[in-house]
Amino acid sequence: MAGEILVIKHAEIEGPGSIEYFFRNTNWPLRTVNLAAGDILPEGVEDVEAIISLGGPMNVYEEADHPFLREEDRFLKNAVGKEIPILGICLGAQLLAKACGAKVNRAREKEIGWYKVSLTDKGEADPLFATLPKELDVFQWHEDSFDIPNGAARLTESRSCPNQAFKVGKNAYGLQFHVEVTPEMIEEWLREYTVEEAGLRFDAKGILIDAYKKKETFQRQSDIIYLNFARIIKKEAADG
Repeated sequence: MAGEILVIKHAEIEGPGSIEYFFRNTNWPLRTVNLAAGDILPEGVEDVEAIISLGGPMNVYEEADHPFLREEDRFLKNAVGKEIPILGICLGAQLLAKACGAKVNRAREKEIGWYKVSLTDKGEADPLFATLPKELDVFQWHEDSFDIPNGAARLTESRSCPNQAFKVGKNAYGLQFHVEVTPEMIEEWLREYTVEEAGLRFDAKGILIDAYKKKETFQRQSDIIYLNFARIIKKEAADG
């Protein structure tokens, strides 16, 4: 039996979304660890086939308020060192960047809604984005941005936020944008997080309308990324 894929959750309303739907049909069981609810990360990564670290409303440097961030930093460092495939999404990407020694700071521009990102030359050649077009339509909700870790490759970029995705080592990936969201998740985020974003102007109604308009195309794009990541997991298991 294949080892499990560990999903790290940092907020109740930021779950795996379409990731869960996809991997439900594979040989890898998903196990979700909800750090915000008090769940504990494994001591080691011996039984972990891959790691998916999700988003959350906190910042990576708020360890005093969220002590589990310190534990996840240790955990991710261990996983990178053992070449466990990792997919970090939004906060998860920032945590991965920090674990690899890169800085995470306020972005030049807070991004909420639908944005275009472009694959770099290295991104076009990387197996995670195989068969995808050079320009991707993605969903964003973040105020911080990561530097690219030393030795890592920048895979996607945009004008407003240059560092949108990176790969470190053989198979650890950080994506600033969300691939896992469904329209229902976006609707809940817009409802729950609107008060926190009161000082920022954004078109919540337009964002939600676009989510339903883009639903099928966006899901196909996400499924390709998941399929490619599954192939990376499988290759690592075969090589190991």
